[in-house]
Amino acid sequence: MKRPKKAGAAKSEQAHTQPKTQPTRPTRPTRSGTPSSRANRAPLAKKRALHAHVKASSPTSESGPPPSARNVPSASDAPEKPADPIVVAQIRDLEAQLERLIDEASRGDVSSLARDSSSDLDDEVAPVSEPAPTSSSPSSALLEVDSIEAPRPSLPSARPSGPLPEVRSVPPAPESVFDTARELLSTDFYLRKWGRLAMRGRSEEVDDFGYDPIYDEKVRGMLDFLYSTYFRVETSGIENVPGEGRCVLVANHSGTLPLDGVMIKTALKREHAEARPLRWLTEDFIYHFPFVGSMMNRLGAVRACQENAERLLAKEQLVAVFPEGVKGTGKLFAERYRLQRFGRGGFIKLCLRMGAPVIPVAVVGAEETNPMLFRVEFLSKLLKLPYVPVTPTFPLLGPAGLLPAPTKWRILFGEPIDLSSYGAEAADDEILVGKLAERVRAAIQGMLDHAVGARKSVFFG
Repeated sequence: MKRPKKAGAAKSEQAHTQPKTQPTRPTRPTRSGTPSSRANRAPLAKKRALHAHVKASSPTSESGPPPSARNVPSASDAPEKPADPIVVAQIRDLEAQLERLIDEASRGDVSSLARDSSSDLDDEVAPVSEPAPTSSSPSSALLEVDSIEAPRPSLPSARPSGPLPEVRSVPPAPESVFDTARELLSTDFYLRKWGRLAMRGRSEEVDDFGYDPIYDEKVRGMLDFLYSTYFRVETSGIENVPGEGRCVLVANHSGTLPLDGVMIKTALKREHAEARPLRWLTEDFIYHFPFVGSMMNRLGAVRACQENAERLLAKEQLVAVFPEGVKGTGKLFAERYRLQRFGRGGFIKLCLRMGAPVIPVAVVGAEETNPMLFRVEFLSKLLKLPYVPVTPTFPLLGPAGLLPAPTKWRILFGEPIDLSSYGAEAADDEILVGKLAERVRAAIQGMLDHAVGARKSVFFG
């Protein structure tokens, strides 16, 4: 007769005979997985590494694998013996702590996932190095496991891998009607447009001051027409101009449009025995006009200053100066042929330093080409011009009103005044400079009075 088995023995036998279920290994997340699966990948690998460390630290027996083998798949199919319940409880507590750490890491800063590089998904997690066991007891192994700090999982970066996207340039916004109108009303627009037009066909044979001999030859026909046909210029005393060497011509400045320098240059080119070229000094405001300043510069005009005049005389050239300056061209018609003050006598100082003779020149007929009735002061300040003339034809006829009238011109060349006896040091004597400047001014005024009194008609002489 068989005895009934005890309850404890039955439970033990049932535990041995019941087949053991194998734990499922977590599948490796693919590249197309969600961000949470990517974040849990590294902690699962570390969990398996910690299990392997516990397995290596626990003592092995001849009867079977260590107690931690219940949760790790064994390489052999041999049945396992029950492990110590205390060790199993400690391992389960450790697993609970690892799960809690994994959950905290997965619920951590999600925004850091977007800042990391997605290329880190291809990198494998480095295995945890196993420290050498110092004790063979299970309790010491568990203490070592507890002292190991679980590393934080590396979060993927959102920085894209591969070539950077091409940055397309943003096209400029189209100009509005107001921008176009503002550009058309600005002075710089006409300076750029007409300045480039005036410089077309410029030759490479120019001197230091911009004189262009090829351009001079091109406009030679127009200048001859103005000299011989339009203004019908007559000259007298041109033989007083030396055929070579440095010399300074001092002339009166007249006419709303300063054409006297061009006519004196043409007279010397046509009437002088040596056909001497002339370089004359002009005011700065001439160069502010579109096209006019560039054209005058190419014909031989030079900005008025002491340095430019000294350089020209050092090259033994013929120089013409207009001591009245802007006051001469801006005279009203009632003040015609009355010389203005000659400044501080800068031309006398120039002749004393450079040892050049002075030849007074009188121009008659230019005052009536554009007779100025009065000046508009507030427009001159607005347009940054020395004066805005009001003539019988301008601004009534618009730009056509600036065309000069075909008056009869006469150019008189006086006797040369030699200043070489005073020496270069006399240029510092202000009293002497003033006396010499007044002497030249009186000579020019005398020639003007004689020529104006001798003529019978403004248009026929």
